[in-house]
Amino acid sequence: MGAPARARQDRAVITGSAGPGSREGASPARPAHRDDQPTAPTGAEAIYRKLFDSFDRDKDGKISHWEVLSRLQRAGLLPDDPRIQHALTGLPEADGSSKQISLQQFKDLVRRDSSLIQRAVEGNLAVPEFSVLASDIDRIYRELLPIRSGSVADYIPQLHRVDPEQLAIAVCTVDGQRFSVGDARVAFCLQSVSKTVSYCLALDEHGVDGVHRHVGREPSGQSFNELALNPKGLPHNPMVNAGAIMTTSLIRPDLDIADRFDQVAATWRRLTAGGRVGFNNAVYLSERQTADRNFALGYSMRESGAFRPGVDLQQTLEFYFQACSIEVDTEMLAVAAASLANAGVCPLTEDPVFTPATVQSCLSLMSSCGMYDFSGEFAFTIGLPAKSGVSGALMLVIPGLMGICIWSPRLDEHGNSVRGIEFCRKLVAEYNVHVFDSLVTGQGRTAKRDPRRKKNHSQIEGVVALTWAASQGDLNEVRALAAAGVDPGTADYDGRTALHLAAAEGQLDVVRYLLASVTDPQPVDRWGGTPLSDAESNGHTDVADLVRQALRVTAEAVAV
Repeated sequence: MGAPARARQDRAVITGSAGPGSREGASPARPAHRDDQPTAPTGAEAIYRKLFDSFDRDKDGKISHWEVLSRLQRAGLLPDDPRIQHALTGLPEADGSSKQISLQQFKDLVRRDSSLIQRAVEGNLAVPEFSVLASDIDRIYRELLPIRSGSVADYIPQLHRVDPEQLAIAVCTVDGQRFSVGDARVAFCLQSVSKTVSYCLALDEHGVDGVHRHVGREPSGQSFNELALNPKGLPHNPMVNAGAIMTTSLIRPDLDIADRFDQVAATWRRLTAGGRVGFNNAVYLSERQTADRNFALGYSMRESGAFRPGVDLQQTLEFYFQACSIEVDTEMLAVAAASLANAGVCPLTEDPVFTPATVQSCLSLMSSCGMYDFSGEFAFTIGLPAKSGVSGALMLVIPGLMGICIWSPRLDEHGNSVRGIEFCRKLVAEYNVHVFDSLVTGQGRTAKRDPRRKKNHSQIEGVVALTWAASQGDLNEVRALAAAGVDPGTADYDGRTALHLAAAEGQLDVVRYLLASVTDPQPVDRWGGTPLSDAESNGHTDVADLVRQALRVTAEAVAV
C-alpha cells in the first residue's frame, strides 16, 4: 500500500467513514428480532444493569457492599460524604460484615443522588484518574518533608509556638472527590486566608461598586502590613491588612459584633460542608496585644476618610482579629477552596454559598494580590488564584476543577509557606493546570498531564484527534492537544504518527511545528514508511526538504 492510500485509510478510520468490508452509505446490520427472545432492558434500567454488572457477583447474583465502597473510594468519594452517607449507612450487616446487595438495592442506592454514583463507577467525575492524582500528591508530600528552610511567624507569640515540622496537603474537586495526607486534621488559624471570605461577604452585601468605593483592587507591591494607602487614600486591595480591615467593616455594620462574627463563622461552616469551625482565643488575644501596626493602618484610613460614616474603629479591628483567629484544618480548607472553584457552590452539600459573580471578583484579586508581595511572581510561575496566611496555610483554587490546601508553618521572607510554594511549583510542573497552559505547546513525552482527561482518552482519542488535525493542517488544534498532554510523537495502531499524516498531506506549518516538538524526525510505520518517504511520494518537495534538514540536524547532534 502506498503512502496516499495509507493516508486515505487513516482518514477513513479516524472519521469512521469506512472500514473493512463496509459499503459507503450502508447501515450496520441488525440482528432480526424474535418474539420469543427476552427484551433487553432499555433507558435507565439498562444503565443500572450495566453498572451492577461491572461488579463481581456471587452465586445469588448479588454484589458486595465493600466492593461498592472500594470503587467509590478509589474514585475519591469518601464514606463521610453527606451526599452518599445516608445511602451507605444501611449497607453493612449489624456485625460489620459485608452485606450482599441485590440489583434493586443497588438501583435504590444509585437513585439517592442522581448521577453521582453512576459517574463515579464509570470514571466520569471531575478528575477521572483520581487515584493517580492522589498518588502523585502523596509522593510530592514525601518529597517536601526534608525541606526545613524558613521559620514560623514570630510577631504573634502564639503562632511562634506552633510545631514547625507539621505538613498537610488536602484536595477536593468540584465533584467532591477528596484526598489528604499528613497532619490534615490538625487545626490552625486562618489568618490572612480569612480575607477571601470577608471580601466575598462584603461583595454580596454591597456589590462591587459599593465595596470598591472604600478599597482599591490593584496590587500594592509592598508587604501585607505596610503603612501605605493608594493615591486616593484607600487601601490598595482586600488581600492586604488595610484592605481586609476595610472589607470587615462592611460586613453587616447594622448588627452587633457577636452577630457579625457568627455570620462569618457560619459562612466558613457552609463553605466547608458543615466542618467544625473553631476559634483560637489565645491567638486572638495575642494578635490584639501586638496590633500596633494594624491600629496605625486603621487610624490612617479614618484620617483619609476611607471608612463609611459611623464606623467604630475599635470594634472593626476587634472583628478583624476575630476573623483571623477562626480555626479550620487542611481538609476543611480544601473543601472551601473547592467551593470557590465551583463558582461558590459547596461540592459536598450543593449549597450556593456565594454567587458566581462574587467568586469571580474574589478569584481575580486572589490571582493578582493573594500571595503578599510575592503575588506577581506566583501569578507568573504558578498561574492560579491563591491565598496564604502567616499560620502556614495556602489555599489554592483551580477554577472549575478543584481546590487544594497546603499547611506547613515555616514561612519565607514574604510570609508564605515555604513548603506550600514548593508544592505549587511541583504540581504545575507535572499537571496542566496553569491558567495559560492551553497556550503552551507540550514537548514530546515531557508534556504535562491533564487531570481532566481519562487515561484511555489521552492515549487513544487524543492520538486520533491529533493525527486528524495534523492531516487537515489545523495547527491550532495540534498545539492545543499537545498542551493537553497528548504526545506529538505517539503512533497509532499502524505506527502512523501525526508527522506521517502532515507530511503525506503537505501541511508545511504543522510539519515544522511537529519537527520542533518530537524527538524522532524519522518514525517508521508498519509498512516501512517515514514522513520523508510520504512527502516524496506525494510530491510535497517543500515538506521533504524540511524533513531532510531536520534529519541532518539530528545526525550532526548525534555525531557531536
